[in-house]
Amino acid sequence: MQLLGWFWQIFKQVKVQALINTLSGVIRVGLDFAFIWATKQVIDVATGVGHAGGLHPSTLKTAGALLITIMVLQLALGFAGRWIAALLGVNAQNRMQHHIFEHLLRSQWYGREERHSGDVLNRLVSDTQTVVHVNTDTLPQAFAVLLRLICAFIFLFSMDSVLAISVTVIMPVFIGLSKLYVRRMRAITREVRQTDSRIQSTLQESIQHRLVLKTLERIDTILETLSTQQETLRRHVRHRTLFSSTSSLALNIGFGGVYLFAFLWSANRLAHGDITFGMMTAFIQLCGQIQGPFRELTHFIPAIIGSFTSAERLIELEETTLEDEGEPQYFEAGAGIRIDDVSFAYDDHSRRVLNHFSADFKPGSSSAILGETGAGKTTLVRLILALLRPTEGHVRIYGPGHESCDVSASTRCNLVYVPQGNTLFSGSLRWNLRLGNPDATDAEMREALRLACADFVETLPQDLDTIIGEGGAGLSEGQAQRIAIARALLRRGQILLLDEATSALDMQTEQQLLNNLIEHHSHFQVRPTLIFVTHRPAVVEHCEQVITVKRCSVS
Repeated sequence: MQLLGWFWQIFKQVKVQALINTLSGVIRVGLDFAFIWATKQVIDVATGVGHAGGLHPSTLKTAGALLITIMVLQLALGFAGRWIAALLGVNAQNRMQHHIFEHLLRSQWYGREERHSGDVLNRLVSDTQTVVHVNTDTLPQAFAVLLRLICAFIFLFSMDSVLAISVTVIMPVFIGLSKLYVRRMRAITREVRQTDSRIQSTLQESIQHRLVLKTLERIDTILETLSTQQETLRRHVRHRTLFSSTSSLALNIGFGGVYLFAFLWSANRLAHGDITFGMMTAFIQLCGQIQGPFRELTHFIPAIIGSFTSAERLIELEETTLEDEGEPQYFEAGAGIRIDDVSFAYDDHSRRVLNHFSADFKPGSSSAILGETGAGKTTLVRLILALLRPTEGHVRIYGPGHESCDVSASTRCNLVYVPQGNTLFSGSLRWNLRLGNPDATDAEMREALRLACADFVETLPQDLDTIIGEGGAGLSEGQAQRIAIARALLRRGQILLLDEATSALDMQTEQQLLNNLIEHHSHFQVRPTLIFVTHRPAVVEHCEQVITVKRCSVS
């Protein structure tokens, strides 16, 4: 029921596209039956059988013109339908992809991602495309097919009730087999989708870290891993294809037998003079109009089953808890962070990263956080940023004119954060800098670059409009780090939090950057709070307070 409810919500979002495609399918069905009727009229007129439903034998040209008109309308509808369906389908897919992507970005972050980014991307691209296609294209087509089946049966029944019943006897068999088919096909499809996600994860990570693979000389290892995964995918696809083809073959044998019966039945009645040649032609075409929908349903079912699997995978993404953002709470007169008896573990089975830890980063102070690797420095930063919540204790923000409160997404506006490592995006330097402040002027960007010792940008051929590649390709690690610091400085905030932000800088550049920051902020009417996570002595020398985080031995 949850799956059907979710599908209904998606259908409501794409109902315009679905209704247009459904209407197009209904018109196409009408034209197909009009074509059958017109074909019968032309044949009967040409063979001189009566007046052929009101058309006199002398009106063969009129009957032919009618047939041609219907054919032209069929072609025009097919062209327009494909064009409209393609455009509307892209719009629907974009909206759904945007919705789920936004949900992921706004969801609660737990520190350890449950799914690989390659798997998430696979769901965002392939699974959204599958679900949207079923809602906007497959289901409208299925409705048109069902309408075609009903109309063809009524049309044929009005002409020959025995034949109509005979060609539809396969329906109960089809319905019975479809239940078994759906259950098995769904399981196989899920295996295919999961294996496909694993392949994408391998490809993504290998391309991202190909330099590591080269230096470790493990390219052959990765290629072997990929080959194993691809062989697994090939085996699953082969299994699915064999199962689908065998099922289709069994149904086609049944369809072929019924079609042969219809042809011989019509030929026999024609031989006895019970029907005209035009009626026999109509019989054969109507038989195809009844069996055709059954054949099409054998193609729709795998698509619908695949959409069920894709829907389940997308529902899993949507089930991630959204972060409670709330209205921003900005501390205009300065802000500090107080950590009261905080303990934290990533899950119930992990050791405590922090155990009854306390510290106070007073408004306007400068502090250095030291500690060995694995002691919990990065976890402490994430707690301050409200990306994680303490298992015990409180992390509070406070300042003049404001009551202290637990940090949350709504207090994050007070923090200017520079993470460790290269965090630049592909695109222009200007675009990267404006991620810190979309309204920043060129003068403000240049001042931020000066403070971050990133004046080298002015010497680049395209200055702020210089294009960099993925992960800051085109810049050195030190240059990329300084650009990231400049981006953060453009952000308005009362607490500057730098996590090993000078690790890629030489000592002289690091000293100059620290001097710039201290001197620059000393002129502020409200002095910001500076928190450095570091192991560099030069940074410690500029701090009023040094806090050491020790590795916790409590589980």
